[in-house]
Parts: sequence; C-alpha cells; structure tokens
Amino acid sequence: MVVAVALGGAIMLSACGSQAPAKARPTYYLSLGDSLAAGWQPTTAHPSGQVTAQGYANDLWKAERARDPGLVLVKMGCPGETTGTMLHGGICHYAQGSQEDAAVAFIRRHRRSMAFVTIDIGANDVDGCAPGGKVNLKCVESGLSAIRTQVPQIMAPLRAAGGPGLRIVAMNLYDPFLAEYLLGATGKTVASLSVELLGSVNGMLAKGFATVGAPTASVGAAFDSTDTATTTLAGHGQVPVDVAKICTLTWMCAPAPYGPNIHANTDGYQVIAKVLEPMVAAAARSAAGRAKA
Repeated sequence: MVVAVALGGAIMLSACGSQAPAKARPTYYLSLGDSLAAGWQPTTAHPSGQVTAQGYANDLWKAERARDPGLVLVKMGCPGETTGTMLHGGICHYAQGSQEDAAVAFIRRHRRSMAFVTIDIGANDVDGCAPGGKVNLKCVESGLSAIRTQVPQIMAPLRAAGGPGLRIVAMNLYDPFLAEYLLGATGKTVASLSVELLGSVNGMLAKGFATVGAPTASVGAAFDSTDTATTTLAGHGQVPVDVAKICTLTWMCAPAPYGPNIHANTDGYQVIAKVLEPMVAAAARSAAGRAKA
C-alpha cells in the first residue's frame, strides 16, 4: 500500500562555475488516511474501484513539485480504514502493523527531509450508518465517539515524530449521501439528516486535528455540502446545489456498474487538492516563521 514517486533536477552552481544538472535533494510528502488518500476510483478494469494515480494526493504532489522539484510522494492510505484500524491495523498490510505505526516510523526516519503530511480519516466510521436508506442512530453515536476519541490519538504520535515544525494538513469530509435526495421522499429525509451528521463529524474532526495544531481544509464547503439553493442537474431537473455537486464530483449518481460509489471522481479529487494546496503553503510559511524566531 506504499507508493513512492520521485522527480527531480536542479542545476547546482559552484565557485568554479556551473556543474552538470544534479538531482534535487529528495523531500517527502506523506499521504495518510483512507481510500480517498489512496485515490480510489471505479475503473473499466475494476468497476467497484481500485487505487489509482488520479487522487488528491497525486494532484497535490504535481502542484507542489513545481516549488520543490525533489518532492517524493509516499501514499500510505488504506481503503476502508477507520480511526480504529488506522491505530491498530487489520485491513491493509504494513510491516510495522498499522498505518499509524508505519507513518510514525517513516517520519522519524526522514524527519529532516519531511516536506509535509496530509491526512483524511473518519469517513468509514460513519459511512455505514444509513443502510437501506435508514439512519442507524446507534451506529452514528458509535462512529462519532470513535472519531472524538481516536483522532487525537492518531495525531499526537505524528506530531511527536516530526516535531513542532512538521507541516500536517488535514481535511474534513463531503457528504455523499446527499445523492439520496434523488430517490424520493425517503431519500430526501436521509439527505437532510446526513447534512446534520456531516456537521457533527466535521466539527469533531477539526477539534481532533487541532490538538496538534494541524489546520483542517474545508472539503465539505468546497463541495457546497450545505448549499440548498437550486440548480439544474441533467436528467433530474431542479435540485439543490449540494446535490448537484455530489453528483458531478463523485460517483454517487453514476449508473451501474460504476455507481453509486461514495468516492470522488477525477474532478472531485482535483477540487480537494485545490483546497489543500493553499493550506500546505500557509503551513510552510508558518513553519519558516517559527524557525526564524
């Protein structure tokens, strides 16, 4: 589950004149989390989905290497990962036992050359709480409790491994269940309840990430997840903007065998990367300021 890609090339100058082009010193972007971090999408070969190179981590890496030619992308995201399995393992294989332990080991090993870390986690703690179009409140309560307790437990060792100067940028979630709006009266009720759930989840995520000073990129806002103004959606007429966005930026409204699928499509992943990019840059400026101080 670990993919590393390096592109480099900087011209080094010496007192004696120019030298042949040399590879830039490698720095590392570590992408952590669940299937979104892995870039999971349906494909022709695997309609139910597979890890791809068209996720937000890949998009963000391409944007950032313009400033850092030696930037290496390391993807540790695990499809299906919850806050609990990230801490303790059980889904994807890591030599250290869990994604958390693998990430901590990697950060310690490359502490002086870490560029930044991104993380998304928590979606799988609650995504299974609306089976058959009905919201299971006990499932919701259990998922929220896990997020509240375990996100700080995930973040603290990452910060300890990288120190106060490590750039860690987190993201909150969009609401795939808004697509239920298109399925009639019951679906509209589920969609409405899902917006309330999203607010609770994103609030808890932000608090958990903030325990180590990690800012949270508002992916939910970028997907207009609470915009109830109406717009036209092909094949469905007038629908709320948030519903239209979830249909155009994810696979939730795609026909079988590719949908419904909660994952972002290529356009959706690009939106996520664009939300993360300025926060990564801002974190870099903040780290530089602390270093000068």
